[in-house]
Amino acid sequence: MSDNNSGGKCPVMHGSNTQERADVVAWWPENLNLDILHQHDNKTNPMGEDFDYREEVKKLDFEALEKDMHELMTNSQEWWPADWGHYGGLMIRLAWHAAGTYRLADGRGGAGTGNQRFAPINSWPDNVSLDKARRLLWPLKKKYGNKISWADLFVLAGNVAYESFGLKTFGFSYGREDIWHPEKDIYWGAEKEWLAPSDSRYEDVEKPDTMENPLAAVQMGLIYVNPEGVNGVPNPQKSAEQVRVTFARMAMNDEETAALTAGGHTVGKTHGNGDAEKLGPEPEGADVHEQGLGWYNPDLQGKATNAVSSGLEGAWTTNPTVFDMGYFDLLFGYEWELTKSPAGANQWEPVNIKEEDKPVDTTDPSIRRNPMMTDADMAMKVDPSYRAICEKFMADPEYFKDCFARAWFKLTHRDMGPKARYIGPGVPAEDLIWQDPVPQGDTNYIEEVVKEKIAEAGLSLDELVSTAWDSARTYRGSDMRGGANGARIRLAPQKDWEGNEPERLAKVLKVYEKISADTGASIADVIVLGGNLGIEIAAKAAGHDVHVPFLKGRGDATDEMTDAESFEPLEPLADAFRNWQKKDYVVKPEEMLLDRAQLMGLTAPEMTVLLGGMRVLGTNHGGTSHGVFTDRVGQLTNDFFVNLTDTGNLWEPTGKNSYNIVDRQSGNSKFTATRVDLVFGSNSILRSYAEVYAQDDNEEKFVKDFIAAWTKVMNNDRFDVQA
Repeated sequence: MSDNNSGGKCPVMHGSNTQERADVVAWWPENLNLDILHQHDNKTNPMGEDFDYREEVKKLDFEALEKDMHELMTNSQEWWPADWGHYGGLMIRLAWHAAGTYRLADGRGGAGTGNQRFAPINSWPDNVSLDKARRLLWPLKKKYGNKISWADLFVLAGNVAYESFGLKTFGFSYGREDIWHPEKDIYWGAEKEWLAPSDSRYEDVEKPDTMENPLAAVQMGLIYVNPEGVNGVPNPQKSAEQVRVTFARMAMNDEETAALTAGGHTVGKTHGNGDAEKLGPEPEGADVHEQGLGWYNPDLQGKATNAVSSGLEGAWTTNPTVFDMGYFDLLFGYEWELTKSPAGANQWEPVNIKEEDKPVDTTDPSIRRNPMMTDADMAMKVDPSYRAICEKFMADPEYFKDCFARAWFKLTHRDMGPKARYIGPGVPAEDLIWQDPVPQGDTNYIEEVVKEKIAEAGLSLDELVSTAWDSARTYRGSDMRGGANGARIRLAPQKDWEGNEPERLAKVLKVYEKISADTGASIADVIVLGGNLGIEIAAKAAGHDVHVPFLKGRGDATDEMTDAESFEPLEPLADAFRNWQKKDYVVKPEEMLLDRAQLMGLTAPEMTVLLGGMRVLGTNHGGTSHGVFTDRVGQLTNDFFVNLTDTGNLWEPTGKNSYNIVDRQSGNSKFTATRVDLVFGSNSILRSYAEVYAQDDNEEKFVKDFIAAWTKVMNNDRFDVQA
């Protein structure tokens, strides 16, 4: 008998675990990938189920940590020398690039999870040498342990850096909880190479607003725009147009954009004093002996002067370790010409600059170097709107500092959600509109009295359940926005969204407003109670006497508390749970279902039971019958799953997204369906869940699980009681 391991053959089955899912996709590329709903399984979390970071961080000695962070800034390490003996610029870039991945369209990205520790972001070309910043923070992470997350530490480092440079920051909140696995749900673009020309993500690169949604950065591997110009070709006005769209997609207006650009470049420098081709592989591509570090620079020689990251070289200001007005002094005080950095990157340098206006060398203070500007910096001078804002800043330095401090706070806290989630002594007292403030609602009313009045109002089951669902389904766990709290479904723009059936919604809200006035319950609470009541009625009709859990205390937001424009991206373009799409899209309906379910924080089983339950309740948009696999509409039964898995049925396509269910024996049509209905029978994983709920012994489990998933959706945004 031969030895199968002879001849040097490795006995390990290479990739037998890590490639399992990839093999399925490789063999069947059209297969629906459910990984987006499973990515943060507890198996990846080393902290255990009992660990609660948001409680642990409250025990932190905030003052001691921030004191240590201040000391770190000027404690230059020989293995990675600091510019001018100060790590502030590096730490600001660390925080900025962690937070700057946020985009408004889907709320994904941002600094809130510590995702920068993982690929691909840890190895993006725009993040060269940020691995060093993270490693410099390790002694603090080690010292303070579980009481401080990496996510909080990254942002805190940037905040303390600015304070060390002399800026009075607007504030800081702790409370960002680390993830332990890359956020694979984030689509960063379709390109297969770093820094591929940006044309592929635009319909027309000359028209920046045609960039593919939900993307915000102009090229794969960048945080914002290319500092050398559009596709690396210098043209400040074209750069200005890309900057405007990119920052708008990250929730910033022109004034905030100008403030961030100027304030971000008031301190620190770019690095390109060498040959970028000599750098070693990025962290994910480096060999094991590099221990997670990348971009090894063989010419560094312990001198900050020799660093290479972006390829551009130089500081923006005369005094790059002081937060002052130097950025404006140089940008507007000199003419600038296009040059090349030592690494060959396009950059702008001043013409005939005075020697005393040059910043000193990062390593040798006896040498002065030319400052530089990126194409995006020149855009602040060339573009009429940005120039006018900069001139306003120059006329009022205190106004500029305040604008920057606020914009920096917004940049680094935008994905944290409402202020109720903020923790620590640095939380600002002021409420900001982008925090989506909601007043505390009354809890002194009697829940059953409200439900009685709703029951007497004569609303249909569909009206009760659909209104509650539409109010809550806007929640995005990506940036903690949306949801039922605040009852913003009655305000612009939500009250007019097609998916909310405005005419039906207006009728229901008129009833609820009177009930709210009569009982003292907020309209937000009445909306959710109405949905709960509908489910209790439907369950009882199916023979199950249940009570749907309810949390009082939602408040009602006003128009003045609502940034209507920033809520527009939350509009649903499809809602598979109500079997509706605004129009046909390139993306398949079932893929849009997964995206929405993930944003709402649903697991695959929760998504399954919710959709099946919503179908039999008769809550389809516009009252369509697609997927309503029951002759007992309005009863909370498992009929959707029973009929979906019935082997006596045949499914016949009748259009691009429509099907008939036909009885095999009689040939009679029984039901109609769409792709989001049939995927629960065709996808092997989803079918396994559907079969559970179709079993004769699981009717009670179906009702119990549906109510649990429903309650989760209704309470997703109750940070006032979760914090």
